[in-house]
Amino acid sequence: MLALINLIAFFLVLAYGLYLAGHVVYSRYLFIKLGKKPDVKDDFGARINLMLDNVIFHKKLLKDKKSGVMHVVMFYGFIILQFGAIELIIKGLSKGFELPFGSAHKYFSLMQEVTTFLILAAVGYAFYRRYIEKLKRLKRGFKSGIVLLLISSLMATVLLSLAFELIWLGHEGSVFAPISSVLAGLFTAIGVGPTAAAALFYVFWWLHLIILLGFAIYVPQSKHAHLLFAPVNVWFKKLDPPGKLNSINFEDESQEVFGVGKIEDFTQTQLIDLYACVECGRCTNMCPASGTGKMLSPMDLITKMRDHLTEKGAAVTSRTPWMPSFAFSQTTANQIAVQSSQVAAASEGAAAEVYDKNLIGDVITEQELWACTTCRNCEDQCPVMNEHVDKIIDMRRYLVMTEGSMPAEAQRALNNIERQGNPWGINRKDRLKWIEGLNGEYEVPTVKQAEEFEYLFWVGSMGSFDLRSQKISQAFVKLMHEAGVKFAILGTEEKNSGDTARRIGNEFLFQQLAQENIALFEGYEVKKIVTCDPHAYNTFKNEYPEFGLQAEVYHHSELLAQWVKEGRLNPTKEVKERITYHDSCYLGRYNEIYDKPRVILEAIPGVEVVEMKRSGCDSMCCGAGGGLMWMEEHEGTRVNVARTEQALEVNPTAIASACPYCLTMMNDGVKMKEQEEQVKTRDVAEILADAI
Repeated sequence: MLALINLIAFFLVLAYGLYLAGHVVYSRYLFIKLGKKPDVKDDFGARINLMLDNVIFHKKLLKDKKSGVMHVVMFYGFIILQFGAIELIIKGLSKGFELPFGSAHKYFSLMQEVTTFLILAAVGYAFYRRYIEKLKRLKRGFKSGIVLLLISSLMATVLLSLAFELIWLGHEGSVFAPISSVLAGLFTAIGVGPTAAAALFYVFWWLHLIILLGFAIYVPQSKHAHLLFAPVNVWFKKLDPPGKLNSINFEDESQEVFGVGKIEDFTQTQLIDLYACVECGRCTNMCPASGTGKMLSPMDLITKMRDHLTEKGAAVTSRTPWMPSFAFSQTTANQIAVQSSQVAAASEGAAAEVYDKNLIGDVITEQELWACTTCRNCEDQCPVMNEHVDKIIDMRRYLVMTEGSMPAEAQRALNNIERQGNPWGINRKDRLKWIEGLNGEYEVPTVKQAEEFEYLFWVGSMGSFDLRSQKISQAFVKLMHEAGVKFAILGTEEKNSGDTARRIGNEFLFQQLAQENIALFEGYEVKKIVTCDPHAYNTFKNEYPEFGLQAEVYHHSELLAQWVKEGRLNPTKEVKERITYHDSCYLGRYNEIYDKPRVILEAIPGVEVVEMKRSGCDSMCCGAGGGLMWMEEHEGTRVNVARTEQALEVNPTAIASACPYCLTMMNDGVKMKEQEEQVKTRDVAEILADAI
């Protein structure tokens, strides 16, 4: 009779638990479906590789070795323990049940107990990292700790159930069940007999079952929903070049709103990001805006949009997102769902009546959106492959193109680009003045003057108009002549690449510039383009092809490193400098060019290259990206000053870069730290030119 009651109770509890978990998961699925249908590229092989790298082998997670190893233990430990969980559940329904592994079952038991111990150790280390070491990026509190409590309770009930089963069945302890055998011995020593052990077995068996089902219900409605959504997120990750933005079809006359002003205007794959977030804080920990006291926190941006989607989804679908609903009746989202269901019958606009929060303004502030430098440090760090920058740009697009709202400095820069083709508004006829600095020693032909040329040298607005950056253009011209390269420039026909316009949010201006530039390139039969500007380089290489560009695109550091390797450039003069190299975001994280500039520096006699603590893919942004070059910082510390301080920590005599924007920001930082007499700021092309 007791066995029958136990069986019935088991199926009732199991059914209720699975119903609650299913309700939560399906609700999130419906909320995600509110988004626009995405355009997902079909490349099965590439997606399998993504899954292998980031789900199976934890490539991103292991960027932080300590927490990465801890997560690997938990991840694979839980997979291994699923077989043990099945066996344990059946044990409670069929006395003494064992999976049919025959003589190998003892090794299975050993593996289960060792894995259980390792998971408990990993939980202990997670507790230490969060509550004792108190890592700044990790949240603390009951919500953050409840999963550690659940996992440790699961593991404890496994071991205790097995220990009491040994006593109940009268089995001897075994080296193949080391932990449960020790526990069984201790309980036997204090007088626990078979009858009491049987009762205690079922106590802990039921506890294990309830905790297991509770865990299944809790996971999808907590930050641990990443267990479900992260693999899906990785699978549907964009296969475009890193950081490539989606374009807007301006020929679609049905569009009345441009950009994203409502949460449902994001694509479904973008919304998966929100539930995939594990709130590990790695993104915020590396964010230059957050690190210098700005309001923006990439993690908070994602979680605020997640909570907003949950509430908006509850209003639209009338489904209670938090379960069991009676226990969470006071939560905002559940109350919204109830109100929505009540008014749905009376009117069609139920969602608008019960929920009228604005995505921009009520959930995400404009201040947060304009603090982003688009450096992609957040995305590079994210273990679940979330993309933050495209969401920020989508919301900027709404502000700029639909609302006409943006900082005055950004508006000025865009107006100047439209009128004169550069952010300062300097007369486009002055684009050739930088050549005067060569004093007639080197010829710089325009495409109209050159009989033939291999490379079109895109000088860019910085290289043409900024007095400091002009020296980079001049140094590169000298090196191209030294290498025997035939090149030409567009001269006064050169416009802006459109990177600034696109990152600020004026997609229409960007596409206009892209089409005009591509027509210009085609008119002069340009086959190869080289530029000193990583922003233009990224735009031409990764974004213009969508609009028809067919040309090879190079950054000057790529060609310089190649020419040095080929012997076309031979640095023989000693340059006695201790140099630390600052990685440009648009050269590094966007295009994975880290080694080429260092190859150039290391080939120069007398140069000692020293690395900053944050270098390579972890390099901190200079603060100029995302159009912020043209805007003032009004919060916290200046980003370029913080980055300069990191450079000065290694006691360099020079700070090198391969980007005119970075050079300007680092140069200003050195001046603000009053170190300009001791520390020079130079482009790799300038340093190489000095050695030849």
